[in-house]
Amino acid sequence: MVDIWAFRDAVDRWAAGGPGGPASDLAVQLGLRTAVLLEGLSDLAAVEALSARRGRDLAAEGVCVLSMGGAMNVGRYAGLLGPPGLGLRLTGLCDEREQGYYDRALRQTQAPGPDFFVCVADLEDEFIRALGTARVEEIILAEGDLRPWQTFLRQPSHLGRPRQQQLRRFLGTKKGRKIRYGRLLVEALDPGQVPAPLADLFRSL
Repeated sequence: MVDIWAFRDAVDRWAAGGPGGPASDLAVQLGLRTAVLLEGLSDLAAVEALSARRGRDLAAEGVCVLSMGGAMNVGRYAGLLGPPGLGLRLTGLCDEREQGYYDRALRQTQAPGPDFFVCVADLEDEFIRALGTARVEEIILAEGDLRPWQTFLRQPSHLGRPRQQQLRRFLGTKKGRKIRYGRLLVEALDPGQVPAPLADLFRSL
């Protein structure tokens, strides 16, 4: 049975210069109609966690959520998956500072929009503001990360910074930490706390 991971792998190989046939065939077999483009794996983890919380099977709904491995790859992925390629509807999340890359990619691929939802700094920052810094610190302690958190806070480069900035930076200081906390922060949200960009994305699907 074909699964969404096979399609993701086929798209990644296509984006790296491989053939597009496998991705095209899998898109048809899966009945895909929409591609959700995300910058990285932590965003993917968060979207999948919220999908599970809401009892939605996005793949069964014809929606594929993909990590592009960086915002600057949006032009490549939009061209492969949007009107010039597979003809899927494109949507996703982007950071405010990188919105220009997305706007140019959509214009170049003639993809209809605007269907990309903008985070002020990034999705982790949206979660921290939604939950509050005290709640995020509780999650860090519950995960057994008290010692690395305290070590981080003692570093001169982070002294005196607002707690929100410190937390956001801490989540990105170790490989895999943003992915793990992407899921954890979603699981900690009350239904009414889902950040607007993420809530808007799900309403659009």
